[in-house]
Parts: sequence; C-alpha cells; structure tokens
Amino acid sequence: MRLVGSDVRLGVHVTREFTFRVLGPLRAGDAELGGTKPRVLLATLLLNANQTVTYDLLTDALWPARRPRSVAANLRTYVSSLRASSPEISARMRTDRVGYSIAVGPGELDLAEFTDHVATARQFRAAGGLTEAAANLENALALWQGEPLADLPGVHAWGDRLAALTEARVMATEDLLGLRVAVGRYQDAIAGLRPFLAEHPFRESAWQQLLLALNGSGQQAEALRTYAEIRERLVTELGVEPGPELRRVHASILNGERPRPEPVAVRSVPRQLPQDVPDFTGRAKHIATLRTMFTPTGAGKGHSAAVATIVGSPGVGKTSLAVHVAHLSKDEFPDGQLYVDLAGTTNRPRTEKEVLGSLLRSLGVTGAALPDTTHDRATLYRSLASETRMLVLFDDAANAAQVRGLLPASNWGVLVTSRQRMAELPATHQIELDVLPMGEASELLGRIAGLDRVSREPESAEAILRSCGHLPLAIRIAGARIAGRRGWTLSVLERKLADETQRLSELKAGELAVRASFDLSYRQLPADAATAFRLLGRLGPSTVPEWVAGALLDREDSADLVDVLVDANMLEPAGTDVIDQPRYLMHDLIRCYARDAGEKDVREPLSRVISGWLGLTEQAIGQLPVSIFRPSRTDAPRHPVDKSIVNAVVAEPLKWLDAEHETVIAVVELASNEGFAELACTLATTLVPYLDYRCHFDSWQRVHEIALRSAQDTRSKAALLRGLAQVHLYRDSYSTAEAMFARSRGMFIEADDPIGEAFASCGIGASRYYRGRPLAALPYFHKGLNRFAEHGDVHAEAYARQAIGKAQLAIGNHTEAANWLQHALVLARDADDRHREGRVLSELGRLHGGRGETKKAVRFLEMSLEILRDLGDDLCSAYALHWLGDLHTTAGEFGRAEVEVRQALAAFRRLKDRSGEEKATWTLNVLRRRRNAQLERIAASHGF
Repeated sequence: MRLVGSDVRLGVHVTREFTFRVLGPLRAGDAELGGTKPRVLLATLLLNANQTVTYDLLTDALWPARRPRSVAANLRTYVSSLRASSPEISARMRTDRVGYSIAVGPGELDLAEFTDHVATARQFRAAGGLTEAAANLENALALWQGEPLADLPGVHAWGDRLAALTEARVMATEDLLGLRVAVGRYQDAIAGLRPFLAEHPFRESAWQQLLLALNGSGQQAEALRTYAEIRERLVTELGVEPGPELRRVHASILNGERPRPEPVAVRSVPRQLPQDVPDFTGRAKHIATLRTMFTPTGAGKGHSAAVATIVGSPGVGKTSLAVHVAHLSKDEFPDGQLYVDLAGTTNRPRTEKEVLGSLLRSLGVTGAALPDTTHDRATLYRSLASETRMLVLFDDAANAAQVRGLLPASNWGVLVTSRQRMAELPATHQIELDVLPMGEASELLGRIAGLDRVSREPESAEAILRSCGHLPLAIRIAGARIAGRRGWTLSVLERKLADETQRLSELKAGELAVRASFDLSYRQLPADAATAFRLLGRLGPSTVPEWVAGALLDREDSADLVDVLVDANMLEPAGTDVIDQPRYLMHDLIRCYARDAGEKDVREPLSRVISGWLGLTEQAIGQLPVSIFRPSRTDAPRHPVDKSIVNAVVAEPLKWLDAEHETVIAVVELASNEGFAELACTLATTLVPYLDYRCHFDSWQRVHEIALRSAQDTRSKAALLRGLAQVHLYRDSYSTAEAMFARSRGMFIEADDPIGEAFASCGIGASRYYRGRPLAALPYFHKGLNRFAEHGDVHAEAYARQAIGKAQLAIGNHTEAANWLQHALVLARDADDRHREGRVLSELGRLHGGRGETKKAVRFLEMSLEILRDLGDDLCSAYALHWLGDLHTTAGEFGRAEVEVRQALAAFRRLKDRSGEEKATWTLNVLRRRRNAQLERIAASHGF
C-alpha cells in the first residue's frame, strides 16, 4: 500500500493509506460503497483507471438488459453516491464531456501493480534474470484474492476484460512454474504444477514443464507414467496426439537425457568510466569531501542516493575531477560504475527517455524488453537500481531539469557535471569549481611540460599560466605544446602568448578563457589539419568514422590528419564500429570552437559527407527484401567511399543498419539544418525499408519530421507525408493516416509523380480497409493499380492486387478475392519478389480457411510462413502463425492452435504490435471457450 501525502496530481490532501482492489472482491480502502450499482460503477472505472470511460460503456455496465427512462439522471445519482462514500474516491474522480474517469497513482490499484510486476518479470526474463523474473511473478500472483470482482454480478461489458485478466493470471502462474523448472527448483515446480494441471488439464506446455521437473528430480519412471497419462487423455478426450514439444521432452527422457537448469545470467559488472587523468593535480579538499560522501556511512544501504554536483565554467576541470573521484571510489560501488554524456552544451541535449534507455541497457535490459515510455523506463530503472550499489557520472548536464528524473532512489552514488548552477537539484553536496590557484596551476604545467623545465624558468611559467587564465584545459594545451617541442624554452611560448595580449587581457573565467586556449592550440595545426578540424566541427556530436574526414577534404587517405588532431587532443579516439572502422569524437567544447572558427566554404565538403552516407545506406538497403517504400529521387552524385567499406556494409547490411541508423538520422538532421533539403529527404526515405523491417516506428517518424522541416519541393514533401501517414497506419491511427495520405496524394498529383500518387492512393485504401470499410477502400486500390500497370511497375502491381484481394475477402466476395490474389501471386513470383509472395500466400490461406478448405488453407499458410521466416520478417511471420492458430482453433485442434497462437502473441508483444496482440489474445480466449465447451460435451456424454 501507498502512503499518500499532498498529491499535487490529484489536487487533494490525502492523509492515509488507500488502495483499490479488483483482483478478488471489490475493495476501496475501508470505504462502505453502498449498493450494487455504485460498486459496478467504481469497478468499471477501475478496470479502465486513468482514462475516460464513456457514458455508453458505463450505461452498458450498469444496465445490461433494460435501461431506465432517464439514464443520465440515474448515472449522476450513482456517481454522487460513489463520491459520498469516501473523500479519497471523490478526490480521484473526474468528469468530462464524454464520460468519467478515476485517477490512481503507483501502488494504489492491485491490477496496475499486477501488470507492472508481470511486465518487469518479462523484461528480466528477456535479459536472463530468471531469479528476478520469478520474484516479480510471485509478487504479481500474491495480489490475487480470488476471481476478479468476485462479489459483483456478471457484467457483460466486462466480459472480455475479465477473461483476459483470468488468462493473464493463468499465464503468469504457468510462467512462474516454468521459471522454477528453468533454475532447477524441481520440487517446488512439481508441487505447483500438479494442482495447476488439475485445474487446466489440457495445457500441454505445463505438462511439458512437469515432465522436465520430474526428470530433473530423478523421477524418470514417474515422468514416463505422466506422459502416458496425458497422451491417453489427449487421444481419448480430444482425439489428438501430444504436440511436438511434449513428444520431444518424452523422447529425451527415454534417451536418458537430464535437463540442465538454465544458468541465471551473470551480468558483467559495468565499468564505463573514462580513463583517469594520469597527471591530475590539486583539488584535494573537494576530493576528500566527495570520497567521504561516497563511503558506506555517507551513502549506505537503504539511504537516499548520494548526489554531488560539480559546476563551473567551460574547461575548468569538472569532468576531470568527477572521473578522478569516481576512480578513487570504485571499491565503494562493487556493482559497477556508469558514465553518461548528457550533451547539455549541444543544440540537442539528450532526453530523459534516451538516457534512461542507455542506463537500462547498461543494466542488461535490451531489445524489446526495453519499455517504450519514459515513465515505464524510469520505473524499471529505479526498480533495478534499488538492488544494487553503483556509481553513475552524468557528464555535461544542461540544467537540473535534465537530471532530476535520472536520479536513482537509493544506494547509489551520483556525480553530475554542468556549466549551469543547479541549486534546485536535491544534491548531498554541491561544488562550484573555480580555476586553479597558482601553486596547483604551476604543478599541473610542470607535470605535463616537465618539472625540470618549469623550475628553470619560473617567471616564464608564471606568465604562461596568467595567459591561460589558470584554466586547467588551457594549461593542459599549453603544456602539451611545450612537451612536444623539446627544443623550446618556456620563454618561446611566453612570447607567442604575448602576441595575443589584446585578447588575453580580456580573459575571464568563462567561455573566453576556453576560446583563448583553443586558439593557442588551433593556430599550431598544419593548414590541412586545421581545415579538417573546422569542418569536423560542423558534423554534430556523433562519433564519426575515419572515411568522413577524407570526404570532408576530398582525400582518399586522411589518417595522417586525424593523427595530428588526436595528438593535439583536438579529437578523441572512440573505438571501432561494426565494420572495424576507427571512430572519433570531438569534445563538445572543442567542437563548438571548431564550428565557430568558421570555414568559409562548407557546402561542397558537407555535400560529400552526406552523399557518402547516402551511398552506403543505399548499398545496405539494396540487400533487404523488395519494399513498397521507394526513396525520393535526387540527381546529386554519391561521394565514393572506399570499396572495402562498401563491401563490409553489403556483407552484413542489417548489422550495419542496426548500428548506424541513428547516425544516419543525425546526418539527415545535419543535411536539413545545413540547407541540403533534397539530400535530407532522399536519405530519410532511403532508410524507410529498414525502419519498416525492424518496426522502428519512433525513428521513422522522427527522421521524416526532421526532413520535412526543410523540404522545399512538392515531391519531397509528398514522399515524407506518405511515410508519416504509414507510421500512423501502423499505430492504428487510421483517420490521421487517411488524411495524411490524401494530402500526400494531392501533392504527388501536383508534382506529376504518378507512382507516388498510386502509392498514396493505396494508402488511403489501406486506411479505409483497416477502419472496417473495405468497400470504400476498393476505388483507391484500383486507382493505384491502374497507375502501377500503366508504368510497368510489377512489384507495386502485385502489392495493389493483393490489397484488392484482401478487400474483396473482407467484403465476402471469395471468388473475386481468389482471382485477385492468384494474379498477385503470379506477378510476385515472376518478379522474384519473395516477400510479396509470402504475404499473398498468407492471404490465400485466410481465404481458403474462410471457405472451410482447411487443408488447403494450412498448406498456403505453411508455405507463407516458411518464406517469411527465411527472410527474417518476424512481424509478418507472426501474423501467418496467428492465422494458422486461428484455423486450427476452428478445426478443434486446440493443442496445436494454442502453441501457434502463443508463439504469435509473444512475437507481437516483442515487436510492440498492439493490433496483433489484441487479435492473438482474442483468439486465445475463443480457443479456451471452445475447448471448455468441448470438454463439457465430452463429460456430458460420459454421464458426468
């Protein structure tokens, strides 16, 4: 339960614990809820907590059979009664023009807690954390106090929701028992599986776990007897043999194989701190304070996180101090040390969602296990953090607001560096870092340039330090110049600095001091290196591969210039990428300086870089299956990239795109900002087949919106709008999608682009089809088809014919649908478009299934599934698998159907396809009802 104080979100002052329960009898704290109608009203609101429940749905729940004369008046009466039953309930209820809602916070509703625990368990399971996953499932199941809303009469409006809840409970129980088997807790698993199977006797996956547990605990004979029992029951009562997985386990027992518990993932301890500065100097007082703060007595188990902020001017040594203290304190944080660059001084500081994603990946949460929303990421992050003791360094924060949502709840140590004061951040200790005092500044210069050389020329050393403004970064650069020129005396550098007297006399402990230090180093660069430096500063904060420097200067080999910049500490090595190319990163302050240094003519160099990325992206995309998403055209030449790099990209296109698609999006943003509107549009639309293939809809929307901001010609705007419309279509926002497709179509017509017009027409048709209006979709599919046929676009024609076939099938014109789909199949095969072939075969399977031709339908769907799996299309494979399961459900092959539908459901959840998940969940509910009905008929026939 949750103790609520002054809850700003609710706008009330609640002074005691209050929880709602629907997983069992309805409870609302200790409130007396009155009669049945107010209780049904509250239950309906809680089943849809934090969202508006329409008047129609409330009416259906309250009066499922016969409505009173004045529905509105009666509803208001029950709402008033419910509000009067408890001030806590009243404070949480809201009304608007379409209905009512109830607001619940974290920990206030058992249903929300159950869902959160199950989701967290799934994420732990995906990351290999079996023990943590089991603990979360145990917590989830402990919330149940019986059947949901067991004390209320059956309400038709809740039927599907309660069925889904009950199934979720069953699945969570089955998952928990499976986890116990996976970690070798065989006796615990057996003790739970037997009563579970008594209640759910035809869940083959649970029988499989029981066989594994019996075998693992040395009870092979009992395992074989158990298999014989379930086989006899399946054959006798359902007329089916055990499924392949159950048979496989049986065979392994016969072969004397013992199951091996899955290893509980041993995550590597993250050690992400940058290298400590070997010649770190001074700051003794601050170091002592911070180290004391990070000792167990300062930030021990169960205490709030120990947070230290280090703020000051650019170049004052904030990061150096933070990294140095973090290295000294490593032993206090045995679970690891994390480092996050917040990019606060860039024009695009990292968002809370992005940073939470990075932190969770560092904690072992990857892929589809990573939550979508900022709130869910923050919840999981704090949950994982609560069981560890780690140190995290947030470098270069823009302000307190950027950091506040990233602070862990307890046990951790936190270091934050920023150019901005952050007094409003709840920090244990705050340091405003100043320039070095003379003694420490002189020591730092001596450590870098050589103590003997500094001691021989103390006056010149003092003059150099004054010119540097005692700023550590400036001192480091000056010391590096001296150290790299053994023939110099310090007076040589002193005189050179004196040439800058007019500027240096203006130095302050701010950006100008940094600029003077950068000027000092920058002016020593050879002309080509200086040009490369200025141009690299225009590329943004991403790491860059070595070929980019060559493209900027139009040189095949730029390694020598890169080495000059690295040696001068103006560029930092950043490891190698997936094709083994060295990558480099320019520190944000140096990058800002390089950009401000102002290369006069950047258009050609930037064009070469952007077109180079475009060429590589085109090469990678060209290896993927044929797509209906065509890039916007550009006549701009592609800058040639070394053949070995191109070959590496072509050899593993998906691997390269997985690693580089965010970089490509950053290049689109660069192109958009720098006036390369056509290249920005072409690169954005070229990337779409990959984003579609991987279901990266957030990235798809972002890159198209970036390119659209600068798009100038009508054709480019039309192509980008079509892409954005497709994203809305995938997200089930059909009205928005149709409107955007319509705008796109008008623009394509204006731009005299018939193929673009045709795809937009088909998009309008698809929007109407998915809104349940297949008849209204057909004219637009035909418009698209006619255009495709006129221009001989066979791939697109196959797509349009498939769409028409789907619409005819939805209308019920099976003969028409078959003709269109068969023609689409012929075209796809003639064009060697295997992806379209697989999609059309799926539709033919659905068609024959609708005709009752089960064997033919299964054959088509299995052919489709084989092709789609071979192409690696997980989403389309999941739909084909779901349709197979639906077919087998109709045919009464429940065991096989359940395996197929559950596999499809798992894929839909992994790929975050809400529509597919809803369909698969519905099919599972239908399967369960039909299987129960069959069992009842069997029981009745035996006189039970």
